[in-house]
Amino acid sequence: MNIILLGYPGAGKGTEAENLKKQGYYHVSTGDLIRAEIKKESPLGKQVKDLISKGNLVPDALITEILLSAIKGKENILFDGFPRTLAQAQTLTKYLQDAGQKVKVILLKASEEVVLRRLTSRRLCKDCGHIENIYWPSYTGKCSKCGGELYTRADDTLESAKHRLDVFRKETEPLLEYYSKEEGYITVDASRSAEEVSLTVKRALEV
Repeated sequence: MNIILLGYPGAGKGTEAENLKKQGYYHVSTGDLIRAEIKKESPLGKQVKDLISKGNLVPDALITEILLSAIKGKENILFDGFPRTLAQAQTLTKYLQDAGQKVKVILLKASEEVVLRRLTSRRLCKDCGHIENIYWPSYTGKCSKCGGELYTRADDTLESAKHRLDVFRKETEPLLEYYSKEEGYITVDASRSAEEVSLTVKRALEV
């Protein structure tokens, strides 16, 4: 069984993906794939870096090509950040149908107010990449893992975060109607704690 995680940026898809990986799912994150291209400084990496810094999505054709190459021959796949558009969803549906594989779609649902607060409060460590949050009681202004300097990602500023939500509404919300007709469509209240969300997802997958 494959799983697709959907939700606003900041709804908790990354956190839930980490939990599902521990259950044996083959995790495919478009963010990781894109960052790998950027790190290689390939022509594609340079192109997507410019798009991401402005809060835009990577064009369908580019990201779909990268992702389908990464999942070829795999099963029990956890899709994190894909699909994001109706065109991507339709391409993925055909791919899975041709492969004889089923999928469950999990929508992590949270309000715009909640996700904006989460997005703009994140801080990343320049040394190890660990994520901190200015609202955590343990926050000190330094990385709790290695003591490194923290910074705000370009797409975690308020202006960029709002733009990302606008892009989501325009590009990704049509997926909710597309997948809501599927038997394996699950909606989870993602405004709660990560522990509560994970428990709800776990129970839903056991049904």
